[in-house]
Amino acid sequence: MSAPANYQGADALVHGAIGRWQRRPSQKQRRKRQAERIDALERQWKDLDEASLRAQLHDCRADCARAGAHLPEDRLLQTLAGLREAASRTVGWRAHLVQLQGVLALNEGHLAEMATGEGKTLVAGLAAALSAFRRRPCHVITVNDYLVRRDAQRMRSFYDCCALRGGSVIAGMPPKERRLVYAQEVTHVTAKEVLADLLRDALARDAEPHASRALIREMRASTRSPRVLGGPLVAAIVDEADSVLIDEAVTPLIISRPRENTVLTAAAREGAALAEAFMEGVDYTADAARKEIRLTDAGKAKLIERGESMGSLWCAPKRRWELLRSALIARAFFHVDQQYLIEKGKIVIVDEFTGRPMPQRTWRQGLHQAIEAKEDLEITPPNETIARMSFQRFLRSYRYLSGMTGTAREAASELWHIYELPVMRISRHRPEITTRLPLQAFDRAESKWEAIVAAIQEVHASGRPILVGTRSVHASEQLSQRLGSVGLACQVLNAARLAEEALIVAKAGECGRVTIATNMAGRGTDIVLDDEVVPLGGLHVIVAEPHESSRIDRQLMGRAGRQGDPGSAQLFLSFEDELFQKHLSSQERRVLCRRPLATMALRRAQSRAESLAYKQRRQVLKMDDWLDKSLGFAGS
Repeated sequence: MSAPANYQGADALVHGAIGRWQRRPSQKQRRKRQAERIDALERQWKDLDEASLRAQLHDCRADCARAGAHLPEDRLLQTLAGLREAASRTVGWRAHLVQLQGVLALNEGHLAEMATGEGKTLVAGLAAALSAFRRRPCHVITVNDYLVRRDAQRMRSFYDCCALRGGSVIAGMPPKERRLVYAQEVTHVTAKEVLADLLRDALARDAEPHASRALIREMRASTRSPRVLGGPLVAAIVDEADSVLIDEAVTPLIISRPRENTVLTAAAREGAALAEAFMEGVDYTADAARKEIRLTDAGKAKLIERGESMGSLWCAPKRRWELLRSALIARAFFHVDQQYLIEKGKIVIVDEFTGRPMPQRTWRQGLHQAIEAKEDLEITPPNETIARMSFQRFLRSYRYLSGMTGTAREAASELWHIYELPVMRISRHRPEITTRLPLQAFDRAESKWEAIVAAIQEVHASGRPILVGTRSVHASEQLSQRLGSVGLACQVLNAARLAEEALIVAKAGECGRVTIATNMAGRGTDIVLDDEVVPLGGLHVIVAEPHESSRIDRQLMGRAGRQGDPGSAQLFLSFEDELFQKHLSSQERRVLCRRPLATMALRRAQSRAESLAYKQRRQVLKMDDWLDKSLGFAGS
């Protein structure tokens, strides 16, 4: 039976629409064609002298500024061809086709997944210049001050050629200098620094008794605003985006000020002494994954008995438990050369994701004082919070947000849900020829470290450079001592040796070089190989302990095989590693922690850790949404 005429007409329309949709080129194909069109324009720009190039770029900038969001495609591609030529002449890098595709993806507000060594510094610089041409002052956000300073210096001559002002903001820079850099078209900065400045600006604004009078004063030439950022958040390009947008999004940034509290200082000392009388497994149990302490019945009885004779502060049951809990958490979960360093008698927190020290940070709710008491250091006054904001809420405040990273596909769903950032995978410039060697699993940590030393000796004998990634300062120093005992020299890069970072990274690709590093070497560090190293097999990467996120393991392994170079990578683990102890139950460890099931155990533990971290980020997001709804009357 034939369909009625009206249904036949509707069916034809649907099939026609589907056919047109199927014939539409995909975004990846469209960007590839656009990159090829930019490449075809190369001759027009290559033959220009210096003055003509600058004049043509000036015209492109004027057209971009006039068109705004409605810039015609032909003019966009012409502008990118000019920026490409300017970068080639100034910094010596000519963007290849996949880099141009990355720039186009950033311009469209996407997160570009680009492999290690594909030239993300140049991609960010080109995209930032294009953003500035379109009257969108741009913050190029990355994970640490070393990369901020390095990238800004590398791209400075390019910005000058484009008649743009570009600079960097790093920790410790005075407010006056910060204000000048933020006023430029392109600012290289970490998320921590720009968010802290945003909160300081909010505090300065709130301190003004009359907002209208303050605005008039700011408009007068004779006065200067005390604020640093000054203007709104317009555009941001986030390098190592999964680290900034996902890993660091768990903890909000807090501005605080010290407040004298002699009672808490004394209580921290008393709590540390009391905690020594409590035994794990007898008086309390410790949940390492959630950093939680639970007293047993015996522990509760002991706390009541000891607390009643310890003075008035210990009389209230709830306060008594909180003081002891902080002391036990400090003992069970926080260890020197892992979660923190001791420098000049002060506790310096080490960022677990980047491996870098954070000298201006403190733990909250008495934990910092409990750790100082445990280490028998001078107790610092506790801080009171005067401003706070989560990184999720802060980064969603930008009108135009885009980013780059080498590892985004695992977090693609979360990146879209929270930031509305679609992930676009960019092909490699050259095929990857890195060899992934089989996983090495051991029952005991000691056996694992012995095997790692043997593997380093074997590869070192061939002359290839080696990069070994560890999870803590303590592990990196211990491995260095092991290598020294067998006569192997090595360079160590960790939070305690920041001053040597640039030199160590610069030499890590030399023949026979052995470099041991924490997560500091896992992001942004581009290890360039000497010419004689390539025929030997390139860089060999050893991951000495799996991380809680498989993305971090993949980032570290990605240091090998840069731009089609040869290389190899191998992961070592022991079932005594922290990952398995924290995220697998005792029953799961009995069943899974066997060598034939090592891969399954690793996936289970990392999946459990990633799920827990995701739930924590969801809680932060719920708090942000609640604040937006509850305080909506206060404005954005």
